[in-house]
Amino acid sequence: MIIPWQELDPETLDNLIEHFVLREGTDYGERELSLEQKVARVRQQLDSGEAVIMFSELHETVDIKLRRSLSAE
Repeated sequence: MIIPWQELDPETLDNLIEHFVLREGTDYGERELSLEQKVARVRQQLDSGEAVIMFSELHETVDIKLRRSLSAE
């Protein structure tokens, strides 16, 4: 289920994005970005609709996914 990011409390959204970018294995390309840059990039992707916040009812987890990857699941 897609959760509209605009409906989340700003602090909750900040925490979710930070948790997402701090996960080991998240790839941002050849050069390393600062935490602030990574957070800003994810916010931009959410704002543009390129990324979405997903809630898995089965696993009771929340994740951020690229919209284009949803058609493959």
